[in-house]
Amino acid sequence: MNLFPEGTILHENIPYQNDTLKKHLLDIYLPANAKGKIPLVVFIHGGGWLSNDKYADMGYMKETVSEILESGYALASIDYRFSTQAVFPAQMLDCNAAISYLVDNADKYGFDVDRMALMGFSAGGHLASMVGLVKNNKVDAFFIPGSNKNFSFKGVVDFYGPADLTLFPGANDAKSPEGILIGAAPLNRPDLAKAASPVSYVDENDPPFLIIHGEKDDLVSPHQSQLLSSWLTVKGVPNELIIVKDAPHFGPMFDVEEIRTKVMAFLRKGLD
Repeated sequence: MNLFPEGTILHENIPYQNDTLKKHLLDIYLPANAKGKIPLVVFIHGGGWLSNDKYADMGYMKETVSEILESGYALASIDYRFSTQAVFPAQMLDCNAAISYLVDNADKYGFDVDRMALMGFSAGGHLASMVGLVKNNKVDAFFIPGSNKNFSFKGVVDFYGPADLTLFPGANDAKSPEGILIGAAPLNRPDLAKAASPVSYVDENDPPFLIIHGEKDDLVSPHQSQLLSSWLTVKGVPNELIIVKDAPHFGPMFDVEEIRTKVMAFLRKGLD
C-alpha cells in the first residue's frame, strides 16, 4: 500500500455483477479524511485486452495515483473479462456494469456521481475512450439489461489507447490482440472492428479528452491517438493530445511531473 497516501481507505475485490467471476471485481480507494460527496476517477488497466489486472499500470504511475487521492478524489480500479474468455463487447458490458455498480452504491461510498472521470492505459485507454464516447449514443448492446445507465463523465484521460482497430499492422491477423478481441481479423470484419473502435462514436456531445501517447510507441502507433484527437477536434469536442518525446508504450516516463501536472489540471477542471 506504499503507493497510496497515508489514511487511504481500500475496499478490495468488490463483486460488481453479483456473480463469482474473478474478473467481475473492483477496488475502491477513498481519500483520507474525505468530507462531503467526493469526485470519482474510474481506472481501467491495459494488457492487450487479454492480460494484467486492476493493479496493473498503478506501479509505474505511482505519483499520479497518489496525487489523485491527495486531491480528494476517489479511485475505482476495475477488472473485466479478457478477450480470451469472451469476445467484444463483453469488455464494454463489464466496464459499464462496474460503473453502474459504483453509481448505485454512491451513497455508501460517498461518491458524487455528477463528477466522474475515466482514465485508462493502452487497452484500458481504448475501453475508457469507448465508455466515454458511447455513453450518449445509447448502445444497448454495451449494457447489461436493467443496469443503471444514469451517469455521464466530465472527462476522459486516454493513455496510448487504440482508436481504430483497422490501423494496426496486425489488422489482417485473427490471432493479433485486436483480432482476438473481436473474434476475427479486423480487415476481414470491418463491421466488427468499427463497432469496437472509439473513432466510430465521436460526436459533438462527448466529454473532453486528454490523450497522451509515447513518440516511440512500437505497440500502439501514435497515429491512433492523433486520429482520435482529430476526430474530436472536427466534432468540436475539447481535447488535447500530448506526444511524449522518446517515450515507449508505457512506463514511468508518463508519471513525470510535466505530464502529471497536465493530467491533474485536466481532472480538476472537470471534477472540482
